Amino acid sequence: MARPIWHGAINFGLVTVPVDLYGATEDHTISFRQFERGTSDRIRYKRVNERTGAEVAFADIVKGAEVGGGEYVIIEPEELDEIAPGRSRTIDISSFVALEEIDPIHFQKTYWLAPSKEEYGKAYGLLLQAMRKTNRAGVATFVMRGKEYLTAIRAGDDDLLLLTTMLFVEDLRDPAKELKSLPEITPARGKELDMAITLVDSMTEQWNPADYHDTYTQRVEKLIDDKKAGREVVVGEEPSSPTKVVDLFEALSKSVESRKTRRPTSPTPSDDLDTLSKADLDKLARELDIKGRSKMTRDELQKAVAATTRRAS
Repeated sequence: MARPIWHGAINFGLVTVPVDLYGATEDHTISFRQFERGTSDRIRYKRVNERTGAEVAFADIVKGAEVGGGEYVIIEPEELDEIAPGRSRTIDISSFVALEEIDPIHFQKTYWLAPSKEEYGKAYGLLLQAMRKTNRAGVATFVMRGKEYLTAIRAGDDDLLLLTTMLFVEDLRDPAKELKSLPEITPARGKELDMAITLVDSMTEQWNPADYHDTYTQRVEKLIDDKKAGREVVVGEEPSSPTKVVDLFEALSKSVESRKTRRPTSPTPSDDLDTLSKADLDKLARELDIKGRSKMTRDELQKAVAATTRRAS
């Protein structure tokens, strides 16, 4: 069972709701260790005093802010807490906005917020239901681990409040300053633009996160297994070449035609649905336009697909 990584309270108006913060995501990327080539010797890093070369205990390390000329001001952790008393214990909602008004470039990481005790459930549920009814997100700030965060709080699908940390506007780079030059957009010719819109429309689907998986990590895992077993490593496909300007309309046309020739891979009564994964069943359910599929378990999806297929046949 996960442990909360932060304790505090949500403030909106004169209402205060004590909550606990939990991590809602995790990084499943494969971790590699470093070795010296040709040996089995691990490479390790130590925190050392650059003057003496001696290793320094983590408890003896403090922060230093450079003020110019090689000079630093040393800051103790307690001093950071003292300049903003209470800020690290409250999430202060300053306003409510429509979630779609927030540019996704601001989004960072998402957490769960849960009432810290059962007795706070009523006020917690009131805030959740109000935001769900109004389709609004609460914009708030709070301090965690010595850093202030701008956040968006919203109602999730599992009757939980979600908190997503966001970048401040000062954190966003100006592309005009960072890029060598901004792209010059040539006005699209009418038939090319119409064909591009047709292609976009033909590729438009309902968003379903279960359709997407980290295939690169799967390839890395296979690489590790193959090398461990002494098998030949299969090289991946080379990336596609850029489309030439003179071939743009032809490429668009062929893309649209290829989409038109595709047909839904709906199962026949003879298909063995028992062998399909939840993601495969969900894809079939979407093609069959089965309502409520996003909330179904794997077994419920299998029954719904089978029943719809029987009716269609």
